[in-house]
Amino acid sequence: MLKTASLFSDGAVLCRRKEIRIFGEADNGKTVTVSLYDQHNNLLAEGKARAREGSFLAFLSPQEAQTGCRLMTEAGNEQVEAKDIAIGEVFLAGGQSNMELELRNADEGPGIIRTHDDPLLRFFNVPRMAVKGPEQRKAVDEARWHATVPGKGAEDSAVGYFFAAALRQRLTGIPVGIIGCNWGGTSVTCWIGEDALKTETEGQRYLDEYAGRTTGKDMETYLKEEKAFLDVFIPWCNEVDAYKVKHPGALWQEIEEACGPSPWNPPAGPGSPYRPCGLAEAMLAELTPAALTGVLYYQGEEDACRTDHYDTLMILLIRHWRERFRSPELPFLFVQLPMWIDCNAEDSFRWPLTRLAQTAARDTMRNTGMVCLLDQGEFGNIHPTAKRPVGERLAELAGSMLYGGGEVSPRALDKYTEGNQIIIRLSAPVIVRDGGTPALLEIAGEDNRYMPAQAEIRENRLILTSEGIDNPVQARYAWTDYSDKVNLFGENGLPLEPFEL
Repeated sequence: MLKTASLFSDGAVLCRRKEIRIFGEADNGKTVTVSLYDQHNNLLAEGKARAREGSFLAFLSPQEAQTGCRLMTEAGNEQVEAKDIAIGEVFLAGGQSNMELELRNADEGPGIIRTHDDPLLRFFNVPRMAVKGPEQRKAVDEARWHATVPGKGAEDSAVGYFFAAALRQRLTGIPVGIIGCNWGGTSVTCWIGEDALKTETEGQRYLDEYAGRTTGKDMETYLKEEKAFLDVFIPWCNEVDAYKVKHPGALWQEIEEACGPSPWNPPAGPGSPYRPCGLAEAMLAELTPAALTGVLYYQGEEDACRTDHYDTLMILLIRHWRERFRSPELPFLFVQLPMWIDCNAEDSFRWPLTRLAQTAARDTMRNTGMVCLLDQGEFGNIHPTAKRPVGERLAELAGSMLYGGGEVSPRALDKYTEGNQIIIRLSAPVIVRDGGTPALLEIAGEDNRYMPAQAEIRENRLILTSEGIDNPVQARYAWTDYSDKVNLFGENGLPLEPFEL
């Protein structure tokens, strides 16, 4: 039976200026012909493929941006047609809960959903199914693209929406497609295939750790445990949602005082979405090897307290996804963790460690970029609902990386010592936004004991000193899980990236 992947159904957005890859299912040995027609029914491109092991992959030549196209797939007497095909920019929105957070739950979201109207901004969301099988296959086959029109898009990624809306303003007339492939609470290792994960010691550690937690547990036992968890967690979530409706803008501490602390403690087992490698096979595999303009990625919260080597895993993820999408230089745009600490918790200093690991991944891998959210965190709330700044900063980063101009955060480039001063050279000048003195800066001598530093700003340099430190050799900025004292910003309004030199 001939069937194209649901990614190529009516309303799909195909990636412009790259080889177009169309895949699906067909009887073994059948020759599959895929034809792409423009709005005037002129043939734009055609590709042929022979089905093997029940699947096919056809290649079409790159095309320029346009709308109103038609995709015809044929094998013998069978035909599958997809209409209203657009060609434009296509980004995958991956990660965990802050990428998953739906537009309806974001600031401005409900009002936007009622009124937004942009048929050239389209979404495709991969069903969140943790295990391959008949139920997952049915959900994936039924998934469809939808345009951003009034009343639609409540469940779309808010970050993805604000990114795409900003990109549409930048790229007038160019369709933008966002493919949502994300799941709250997931580790970076959930999105990496097993063979790849085994190539790194830290990846193998995650595999071994999970195996130790699930030894002897079959699917039946797991499903019973999952039901017991959901019987508690879902009512709590419903109660929280109802409280938010009655108390708009309530702080997370207020919500937990009213509804009780989060009962989040999902069971481990063979059906868990939180097992290493699971979603790489149950979700990501449904998209590969489609052509993409780039990847948007917001993740790391789950791993902050689990690894000292997040950079190793992040680099592995980027390499793995680039291999799967057959694009060695696939642009990867990701979000650095903001400030956060749980109510009544002590500073673990794990989040600054993860932020620096994210910076290291960016600095190691070609064609990657990172947006800084140091000013966007919320005390006690790991899920800030202000997602416009996140999406719009990603759009500016895309402009910088892909479209010839965009604003990015200033960053530390290097350091040197002059007497009792340590001088940090920045990529751009900074200002103190609140009119006070520069905060969250520290320096240390050879004894590695950090002390608060006083700072003088001279154009694109920070001159740091601290009483009692005569020969400073190290400096760092924003080394804390959470602070509300972020006040160093570039002249473009974006926060200075945290650093350790």
